[in-house]
Amino acid sequence: MALLSKANQEALVGPLNLNNPVVVQVLGICSALAVTAQLEPAIVMGLSVTIITAFSNLIISIIRNTIPNRIRIIVQLVVVAALVTIVSQVLKAFAYDVSVQLSVYVGLIITNCILMGRLEAFAMMNKPWPSFLDGIGNGIGYAIILIIVGFVRELLGAGTLLGFQVIPQWCYDHGYVNNGMMTMPAMSLIIVGCVIWAHRAYNKDLV
Repeated sequence: MALLSKANQEALVGPLNLNNPVVVQVLGICSALAVTAQLEPAIVMGLSVTIITAFSNLIISIIRNTIPNRIRIIVQLVVVAALVTIVSQVLKAFAYDVSVQLSVYVGLIITNCILMGRLEAFAMMNKPWPSFLDGIGNGIGYAIILIIVGFVRELLGAGTLLGFQVIPQWCYDHGYVNNGMMTMPAMSLIIVGCVIWAHRAYNKDLV
């Protein structure tokens, strides 16, 4: 089937590993500093970026032949800003606590280099379905890294996951102490660096 062609499968699956936007292309690093102190906001941010990337890719691909070249970036920004506004309002309506945690960072998705890069490099040159798959793949690839970082930071920094106590009380009774450094933004970069190192060590052909 054309919908499941090799090229379409690569557009969807490639960003999950060998062409991951964070660990391979080293894009979208800034988000790791602000939204990964806990797992829940990391998941929500990853999901939000996936939705916005997928649908902005789709919309831009549909209208790409009608966009004057000299204003294409403006059109892309308008489409992304509209989707970001919708996602932000949905979060405020149905996940207000998480929306407060994410603060202004949902709005700053509009400046995410992964998102703008896929619009310019892929959606403007490909048909809607492959562009939609590319958006989903890159969004999930980005989300995976945020979730890994959020998992490590919350587990080691607070002893919880999604707000539930994971490290048993007897560990604390025997002297275990949460690593306060994990709550600091700099630790997210260190963890991302470790993930990049592990990924490239496993996929030596990328180096």
